[in-house]
Amino acid sequence: MASVANRINVTLDDEHAAKLARLAKRTHVHEGTLARSLLSAALDDADPDATRITEILDAIPGAWQRTREGAAEAARGEGTPLDELA
Repeated sequence: MASVANRINVTLDDEHAAKLARLAKRTHVHEGTLARSLLSAALDDADPDATRITEILDAIPGAWQRTREGAAEAARGEGTPLDELA
């Protein structure tokens, strides 16, 4: 069975972007390669317990507010239907 790659975009704050750049330079790999490896390792180690996932989501700055704003936009019909995203 062939492997399917899924592309995602991740935005890092200045501090984490600089840290990634330093790590990539020290390890002599491209930042994207290192980021992909680090994210894969973090996902492999992630605890699927719902309580832990909630803690992780609650730690994202502004996540709750953005979720509420998105829900309000959808309620006003301002969102994009999922079938139009594919």
